[in-house]
Amino acid sequence: MRRLTLILFAVGAFGLAACGETTGERALSGAGIGAAAGGATGALTGGDPVGGALLGGAAGAATGALTDEDDIDLDG
Repeated sequence: MRRLTLILFAVGAFGLAACGETTGERALSGAGIGAAAGGATGALTGGDPVGGALLGGAAGAATGALTDEDDIDLDG
């Protein structure tokens, strides 16, 4: 059950990756998605959900800030 939950969450998160038109929007959405994914992963694997959320949020924010809206073309 835990594995299925994690897989479904990851699929949903990847579908929303790098949402936003501006750098700030992408950083904010990346931080939210990363924090949720990190917290869920920490909880599901028996680790620290808060630490996972902090690391995931930082990684997501960095990824969102470093991507350009043209880097990922979900329309094509």
